[in-house]
Amino acid sequence: MATRDFTIAIIVDQDPEAVYHAINNVRGWWSEEITGDTDRKNGVFDYHYKDLHTCRIKVTELVPGSIVAWKVLDNQFKFTQSKTEWIGNPIVFEITDVGGQTRLQFTHVGLVPGIECYEICRDAWTNYITESLKTLIETGEGDPIRKTGNAFQEVIEERVDG
Repeated sequence: MATRDFTIAIIVDQDPEAVYHAINNVRGWWSEEITGDTDRKNGVFDYHYKDLHTCRIKVTELVPGSIVAWKVLDNQFKFTQSKTEWIGNPIVFEITDVGGQTRLQFTHVGLVPGIECYEICRDAWTNYITESLKTLIETGEGDPIRKTGNAFQEVIEERVDG
């Protein structure tokens, strides 16, 4: 039986270019505290959330209106025993025009059932893609991790600590 990488898709009433630009505005939908280049091929950016999660990501492919791809260069979770989860994993955003709407498919290669962070990471990505990124695409304002915190961050912290 083949193991399935985590994949989720949304449909929005915006053109592929708008979706592409929203994805590259990573601070607008994932975290306000991201540092580095998120919208340039071979750019590298760093994400951190308190002492629970840090990672370094390289932008590997940018095709306007079509694809955004990243590769996780380094990753640390406070809440897993494994120190290699996510490292080397591609993360791919595929953008497709579907008759006046746009389909965005998100795939985190290697995020599969059975790894320690699967449930928390699946739930986090689901929130960021179906809520924060979708809202950023549709309204111009997402709900990223904020320096001051938000409700979703509190839920994740409770799950990690619980």
